[in-house]
Amino acid sequence: MPAEGYRRGDGAAGDDGGGLFSLVIPARADAVRDALRATCDTPILKGLGEDARGTVELVIAEALNNIVEHAYATGGGEIELSLRLTGASLSVLITDRGTPMPRGALPAGVLPEARPDDLPEGGFGWYLIRSLSQDLRYCRAEGRNHLFFRLDADQARKQTA
Repeated sequence: MPAEGYRRGDGAAGDDGGGLFSLVIPARADAVRDALRATCDTPILKGLGEDARGTVELVIAEALNNIVEHAYATGGGEIELSLRLTGASLSVLITDRGTPMPRGALPAGVLPEARPDDLPEGGFGWYLIRSLSQDLRYCRAEGRNHLFFRLDADQARKQTA
């Protein structure tokens, strides 16, 4: 059962049985988990191989969790997630009204220094997002953060076939 406050997007959004899926979730960790489950159960992702679904889930999870932890650090709000499958490309748009990215730009995504006796607890998210996606873009417009990226669905199908 989805977390309280979880809902499908409206208008043309929603699961159309194929190429478009959208939902709106509260900016909470439990809602992110439910959103990931719902997203993985869509026809869009079920058409991909297991490895590809895992990659999509990982990238979306990192982005959503960053929004909950940083953009809404001082209070709750909503996050909108939209996926569109067009040919061999899976496009993802995530929007929120939280705090803007520092300096209005995406983090560099550099791996933190790893020492076997003192492994860092975080710092891998933006590295993973950057290395697993294409066309990664961020902007702040009309009080909203917009994060867009693409995943090569055709390549993902070939790798898992």
